[in-house]
Amino acid sequence: MIDMSKPQWYIICASFGYDYIVRDNILRMVESSNLHDYIFDVVVPEVEEVVENKDGKKKFVMRRKYPNYVFIKMIYTKQIWYMVRNTRGVRDFCTSADGKPLPMSPEDVKKAQLEKVKAEDLHVSVGDMVHIISGPLQDFTGEVKEIKLDTQKVKVSVSMFGRDTNVELEFGQIEKLM
Repeated sequence: MIDMSKPQWYIICASFGYDYIVRDNILRMVESSNLHDYIFDVVVPEVEEVVENKDGKKKFVMRRKYPNYVFIKMIYTKQIWYMVRNTRGVRDFCTSADGKPLPMSPEDVKKAQLEKVKAEDLHVSVGDMVHIISGPLQDFTGEVKEIKLDTQKVKVSVSMFGRDTNVELEFGQIEKLM
């Protein structure tokens, strides 16, 4: 059973091209109606670097992670749901069969990188082997060479094309191999 009295992440489907407008409208509504105790964060996923093959050449392209979706961390109440649902540009929430907004699982929140991962929660140290869970190098494994706490990034040595290459990744993009 999901505890609806605690803040959860939900997915809002926005009209085409309205994701930033929806975010800004919800943030204005939070300020004007003093909803800070119910709506904690509103995020439009940023772009990610993707490898694209074009004319036989590999090219790195910046592409939107989840176009036309907005993530919101809120405490579900019928009133808050109604206010968000009727915000200009919102088509609907991702809902369950009964029509209630469906909160994201902790695994989905981690994969979408909505929560900042703290160094203590990472449980990784220099020399550990890690699995890359998102980004252009998804499903690669590598060895942690450096941990940058201030920027929340790690330097990982990954073997590509028979050669070790150092790449910089965010904490949320890796998980320790057991």
